[in-house]
Amino acid sequence: MKKLHVSGVSPEFYRDIELIVGLFSPKAKVVGEWEVADTLIHFEIGRGERIRAVVTLTDPNRDQAWHGTHERPAVDSASEKEGRKRIKHVANYALLQVLEEATGIRQPWGILTGVRPTKLLHRMRLDGFTPDAAAALLERDYRLMPFKIELLQEIVDRQTQVLPDLYELDREVSLYVGIPFCPTKCAYCTFPAYAIRGRNGSVEEFLAGLHEEMEAVGAWLKSRGLPVTTIYLGGGTPTSITVRQMDDLFVKMKTAIPGYEGVRELTVEAGRPDTLDGEKLDLLRRWKVDRISINPQSFEENTLKLIGRHHTVQETLEKYELARSMGLHNINMDLIIGLPGEGPDTFRQSLRMMEELKPESLTVHTLSFKRGSHMTRNPEKYKTADRDEITEMVNDARAWTHRMGYVPYYLYRQKNILGNQENVGYAFPGEESLYNIIIMEERQTIIGLGCGAVSKIIPPGTDRIHRFPNPKEPQAYIDICREHIREKLEALDRAYDVDAL
Repeated sequence: MKKLHVSGVSPEFYRDIELIVGLFSPKAKVVGEWEVADTLIHFEIGRGERIRAVVTLTDPNRDQAWHGTHERPAVDSASEKEGRKRIKHVANYALLQVLEEATGIRQPWGILTGVRPTKLLHRMRLDGFTPDAAAALLERDYRLMPFKIELLQEIVDRQTQVLPDLYELDREVSLYVGIPFCPTKCAYCTFPAYAIRGRNGSVEEFLAGLHEEMEAVGAWLKSRGLPVTTIYLGGGTPTSITVRQMDDLFVKMKTAIPGYEGVRELTVEAGRPDTLDGEKLDLLRRWKVDRISINPQSFEENTLKLIGRHHTVQETLEKYELARSMGLHNINMDLIIGLPGEGPDTFRQSLRMMEELKPESLTVHTLSFKRGSHMTRNPEKYKTADRDEITEMVNDARAWTHRMGYVPYYLYRQKNILGNQENVGYAFPGEESLYNIIIMEERQTIIGLGCGAVSKIIPPGTDRIHRFPNPKEPQAYIDICREHIREKLEALDRAYDVDAL
């Protein structure tokens, strides 16, 4: 199902159709000529007191057809936009039914294709749904499988315990600081990250621009009287820069950001073990960094070489123990399910290693073939586990974390994720990352500073999100830094205008 010919609906439906079919056949695209299509999809939409969708899926090569029907009550008071949304919902439901019948594959997340399914459950809670009523709605109207609903409910419950003021955080902001450099580029990565070797000059110029941006945003925050909830240094790998450069950055942060001492959480993504040493870890400790990441991704040497991670398993273990010995006591580690050549046995071995280390939090990613990554461009080089094996590993992670006392506290999904699964952050109770909850649930403005950082500006009292991306390439950031700062502050002013609050 790569080339789809669609009839019976307008082109505004095509993107949704591609996303639903893409759950079964990645890279599915609607084509204009039915003669070149390998799949024909015809819709009949009935409108009235009830919205009814009839879908016929035809495989012209095998002269086979499947049929599905779904209907729901129309909403009289709905706006035109909400009315179209309801029609698409009914059509997507019927299409999923047909595809599941044709393939024999049941999709665990039903018709949900978005990144943040927890946001849907939060919205239901705010609208007054009880947990049982929300669960029934997710299963009946969205076709979620019960164990995914249980996971969502556990996460939402945990988030509101960790951040009791989650729904009132729109009067504060968080900051994301993007450092766009890494020792090397991983095969699966599409983050704006650049090998730091040979870029010494541009690193200094970039950091000068970042300091200027931090001063400008800090002055704006002070003028508005807005507290900062969390600060997250990501990238790239922030610990790729030198100790002096990092120390200077912390000094600038402390002097530029109003109320710096009152920030609830400061995180540094020190994900690459090959960027860490005693001097850098001591710097993080002295600056009272609350949380760091040291990410193995895998404990298989051959896998690390294949995906471009230029560190060894032993180096990961040594840097982890060094961080522990130097007083850093909230450490996150990442594992990726479905890396090339790895199956359930390999993943269980990684979990056994985690059992010895016991990091405060463990983020379990399911591999996603991201557009533009080296892995996506060269799929023949990277053989991955099949759907059933991916499901087995996801279930193993869920069972293992439960047995070890970890709780799930945030979740997100990605396009082209293996097995149509998810990424889940687990933590020991009390060690959850506040920033990870905030970025996923989009309850407050996050101002992005630095290369590739995206500001998500949410006017207080609304759920409107205005994305304001910074340039991804260091030289572009350097070249237009001042102009970009001015435009960002203007966008923030519009969102926080006194008359709009």
